[in-house]
Amino acid sequence: MKDFKSPLSRARGLGSARSGTSHWWSQRISAIALIPLGLWLCLSLVMIASYDHAQAVEWIRSPINGIGLTLAIIALFYHASLGLQTIAEDYLSAEWLKIGAIIVIRLSAIALSATAVFSVLRIALGE
Repeated sequence: MKDFKSPLSRARGLGSARSGTSHWWSQRISAIALIPLGLWLCLSLVMIASYDHAQAVEWIRSPINGIGLTLAIIALFYHASLGLQTIAEDYLSAEWLKIGAIIVIRLSAIALSATAVFSVLRIALGE
């Protein structure tokens, strides 16, 4: 049987409709944010490697360090969740598995980043 639909009619609803553009930009912006935050975090970890517990707590209580850690945590988990979501969308063929994986990825990123931010805030604001 011959299909009388035009190529445009067959493609409608199947294309990206620019929905991936915001995801792509979000991933690039979070990657750019992670460059200075990652460098700062690596240098800071090297610097505080010899600190004892009390010195490390004082380091986190510094407003610049506490804010820097919080920003690094948020950017890192956001960027990681975007990347893992892309992997799930590209490599999982079953729709139910893809949606389930994305839900697990997002909930895990939210839970882990909230736990990390709460830990920094608890230390920064007093144990």
